[in-house]
Amino acid sequence: MPRRYRPLPIPGSEITSENAYFKRRDLLRLTAAGGVTLAATSIAMAAQDLAALAAKPGGFDPGEELTPELDVTSYNNFYEFGTGKADPAAKAGDFKPRPWSVMIDGLVNKPGEVDLEDMLALELEERIYRMRCVEAWSMVIPWIGFPLSALIAKAEPLGSAKYVAFETVVRPEEMPGQRGAFQPLPWPYVEGLRLDEALHPLTILSVGLYGKVLPNQNGAPVRLVVPWKYGFKGIKSIVRITLTEEQPISTWNKLAPNEYGFYANVNPEVDHPRWSQANENRIGGGGFFGSNKRPTLPFNGYGEEVAALYDGMDLRTNF
Repeated sequence: MPRRYRPLPIPGSEITSENAYFKRRDLLRLTAAGGVTLAATSIAMAAQDLAALAAKPGGFDPGEELTPELDVTSYNNFYEFGTGKADPAAKAGDFKPRPWSVMIDGLVNKPGEVDLEDMLALELEERIYRMRCVEAWSMVIPWIGFPLSALIAKAEPLGSAKYVAFETVVRPEEMPGQRGAFQPLPWPYVEGLRLDEALHPLTILSVGLYGKVLPNQNGAPVRLVVPWKYGFKGIKSIVRITLTEEQPISTWNKLAPNEYGFYANVNPEVDHPRWSQANENRIGGGGFFGSNKRPTLPFNGYGEEVAALYDGMDLRTNF
C-alpha cells in the first residue's frame, strides 16, 4: 500500500517552482484582502498542483476514482440547513461565508481571532482524502486546505492542553435548519479531538474542493477534515477553536452516546446499534443501493498512519 503523506507537511515550494509558489502566496493575500471570490484565482491555481502532488514519491495517492463533484456538492449532512441530504445544496444560498474569522482561545499563549485571509496565507496543502460517514456511505474527495497544526501552532498551546474543541456558527437568519419549532440538534454544533489527533499531518482545515472555493453546503468557508474518522467529526463553518485540558462535549456523542463515540474512529467491528458498519456504499459511479458496496476498512484505510495514536486503547469501548 503506498504511503499517503510525508511525516511533515509537503511545502508548496516542493510541488511547484519557487517563482510560482511565491506568486500563489501573493495571490492568496491579494484575493482575500480584496474580498474577491477565490475560485477563479488562488484556489484554482492551487488545484493545478493536485496531480503533481499525487504523482510525487511520498505524496498522497489513494489509487481510487474520485467521487463525481455533483454528488459531493449535492448529497450532504449539514443539519443547519435541514435534515435531508439535498437540503444543504437547496437551502444554503443565503449563507454568507465572508467576511469570516475564527476565535482561538483556551489553553494558549496567544488567544485571539484569526481572519480568513490570514488563514489562507498559510501554505495550502493539496491532498485527496477518503471521507466516510456513519450512514455507511463514502466518497473520495480532493480537498484543498492546510494542516490544522499550522493554525494551532500560531496560538502557542500550553503544556496543559490535551484536547481541541470546535464550534460552528449560529445564524438562524441564514441557516433555515436553525430556526422554527422543530430543532433537530442543539446549537451550536460542537466537536472535539484529542490534541495529538488535531496535530496529526492528516488532519486539515479545508477551504476548497475540486479546485474551487468550498461551497456553502460543504462547510464554507472553513471546515475540519479528519479522514480516518466518520464524517460527523467533520465540523463545518467553524467559528471557534478552544484548547482545553478536559475532553470537550461532542454534539452527537452527547445526544446518543451509545451510538456515537467521542473518538468516531472508523471501526468495522463496532456496529452502530441500528445497522452494521462492516460494509459501505461508495457514492457515485455505481448507485446508492449496494451496487457499489465494499468492505469498510479499519481507520478508513489509514491504519498504517494513525493506529499508533490509539495503542493500548480498547477500540470497541473507545469508538
